[in-house]
Amino acid sequence: QVQLVESGGGLVQAGDSLRLSCAASGRAFSNYPMGWFRQALGKEREFVAAISWSGGNTYYADSVKGRFTISRDNAKNTLYLQMNSLKAEDTAIYYCAAKRDGGSYYYTTNYIYWGQGTQVTVSS
Repeated sequence: QVQLVESGGGLVQAGDSLRLSCAASGRAFSNYPMGWFRQALGKEREFVAAISWSGGNTYYADSVKGRFTISRDNAKNTLYLQMNSLKAEDTAIYYCAAKRDGGSYYYTTNYIYWGQGTQVTVSS
């Protein structure tokens, strides 16, 4: 079992930056590829970014590529999402998740542990 707790969300203006963190406890964090997803009001949960267990490979949704950066610190059991040039359409609850071995990084069904989410609101 892995417990995940997100933090760092808030209310910002368009163009601002935020850094989300996801603190992991329980089983070895470094064993798991990790991802960030988001869910806007009335919409389905969607893929944002993912990172391999070592941090050597990263993946991004087209909508955030060039603006968001995913990273991890396995020594601190923490996953990060640096979000720059935020837009109103980035408003959502952001979730971190730990992925099972194998399968695509892009689908929620391949993630086995989820945090409770942190709200990000971008005003335009």
